[in-house]
Amino acid sequence: MEWLMDWEWFVPIVMLLSFIVLVFIGVPISFAIGIATVVAGTFMLSFDVTLTISAQKIATGLDSFSLLAIPFFILAGSLMNSGGIAHRLIAFSQLLVGRIPGSMGHVNVMANMMFGSISGSAVAAAAAVGGTMSPMQKKAGYDPAFSAAVNITSCISGLLIPPSNVLIVYALTAGGISVASLFMAGYLPGILMGLSVMLVVYIIAKRRNYPVEVRIPFSVALKITWNAIPSLLMVIIVMGGILGGIFTATEASAIAVVYTFLLSVVIYREVKISDLPKIILESIVTTSIVLFLIGVSVGMSWAMTNADIPYMINNALTSFSDNLIVILLIINIILLVIGVFMDMTPAVLIFTPIFLPIVVGLGMDPIHFGIMMVANLCIGLCTPPVGSALFVGCSVSGVKLQNLIKPMLPFFLALVISLMFITYIPSISLFLPRLFGMM
Repeated sequence: MEWLMDWEWFVPIVMLLSFIVLVFIGVPISFAIGIATVVAGTFMLSFDVTLTISAQKIATGLDSFSLLAIPFFILAGSLMNSGGIAHRLIAFSQLLVGRIPGSMGHVNVMANMMFGSISGSAVAAAAAVGGTMSPMQKKAGYDPAFSAAVNITSCISGLLIPPSNVLIVYALTAGGISVASLFMAGYLPGILMGLSVMLVVYIIAKRRNYPVEVRIPFSVALKITWNAIPSLLMVIIVMGGILGGIFTATEASAIAVVYTFLLSVVIYREVKISDLPKIILESIVTTSIVLFLIGVSVGMSWAMTNADIPYMINNALTSFSDNLIVILLIINIILLVIGVFMDMTPAVLIFTPIFLPIVVGLGMDPIHFGIMMVANLCIGLCTPPVGSALFVGCSVSGVKLQNLIKPMLPFFLALVISLMFITYIPSISLFLPRLFGMM
């Protein structure tokens, strides 16, 4: 047991145990990260010095122009959530996939993909789309547990389709990777994850003989499309402006706020001026949580670097194998386990500095790795005990968690298979950035 008293091993163990114990007793994860950092840092430096450096790291970690995009996209998402977007996207989705067996399930997936990409939130998609679709699916004869499983596992696909706050966080943590390139790289993987869920829906729907939607008259279809176009235009405006060099990703976030304000308040008129203070306050609270997580995670990264944790993990992985295929499989397994217990943002902040140098050293593109990492951690949003999309999906569907385990298994399998495709076929992530000359 002499190695346990060695400083090289002692500090990482103290940090890990402190974090696990704090999370286990119910301390919010941001505070758990901060406290674990100070506790571990005290064994390397004095308490006063560690506290001072941690505070400095929180301040410097947030001193980035790119981070301005996060509060703006959060506010744009909040306006979208309250602006009557969900039912318009659901109606539009019925036009696209309403004639496929299990059509209501496919509509749920398509609406989640579009709403999640527009709002930037899997939880918002699960609540808004799932809350609307659950009664409709139940009335059509769908098993409520099946419907809830579809909603929960499909809402995460929108997180890869830009604009995405998690990709902005990764870009910052990875050392200034182009946000625009990451945004463009997320399209095909996000669509792939959504299609994998739809494939499972199709197979199960054929076995259970779930109904197909009636054909929508052409005049009604035109009206539905016309109503949905303003919502879908946000993604076109944001990405078109970035690709055209009209504005940066950060400036695009401000444009998104202006557009969603006009859309929700002026065009759709679903949001009243009197509703704005509440919406802004909700956005401020969400932004504060995200930015505080970023700040304390930068502090933990400093402590981990000082304790040589990235170097130790690097040595452990490379000594096991120097084959990129094997290394990526191990990293994926580690991240899948981490995603069960940790939210996406802190996981990206903490583990990007650890794993990115390893895979880049073996020849992997950092943009490809970022998409792989986010796709992996998205799956954790569907798993207990911290799966926010899981609990929201249960809440809006009224289905108990224990009744969802079996129905969700085939969807988990499909998502993991999609993850393997994203991991081992780089062109899925890099095709569009290369096509547009962004790398």
